[in-house]
Amino acid sequence: MLRVDDLIAELCLLPAKVLGKKKRKEFQTVELLVRMDCEGCERRVKKALEDMKGVSSVEVDPKQNKVSVSGYVEASEVMERLRRRAGKEAQPWPYVPYEVVPHPYAPGAYDKKAPPGYVRNVLDDPDAAPLVRASSMEERYTTAFSDDNPNSCAVM
Repeated sequence: MLRVDDLIAELCLLPAKVLGKKKRKEFQTVELLVRMDCEGCERRVKKALEDMKGVSSVEVDPKQNKVSVSGYVEASEVMERLRRRAGKEAQPWPYVPYEVVPHPYAPGAYDKKAPPGYVRNVLDDPDAAPLVRASSMEERYTTAFSDDNPNSCAVM
């Protein structure tokens, strides 16, 4: 049989169990690709994101069409806010520095539209550019006949 103080303690804990505790978001930097044509677009994007709850800094690079948002935010929330407030469609930043990719000039990784020093992020996509993720054996076969010295014979 429950005692009165046990019953009161159970009732005090009930709202916390029913409502659940909100999980706190982690501090992160969200990088997005947003098309910006003029300074007005840049201002509109920056103003839409600065007022957002949890944002600590917003950096806009119009030459690369890149927006970096730092704070306690989620990428989906930032993209939705840009769509609603600024009228801009945003997508996750699709490029990585070319040092990260083992074969940056392989078809599928190299992109003419990428900013200097960047290539498409094909490491996360298993269907894109299998040559970019070539194993050491595949790499040996592809480099056996070099364009630099076509008369050489590579040792396997």
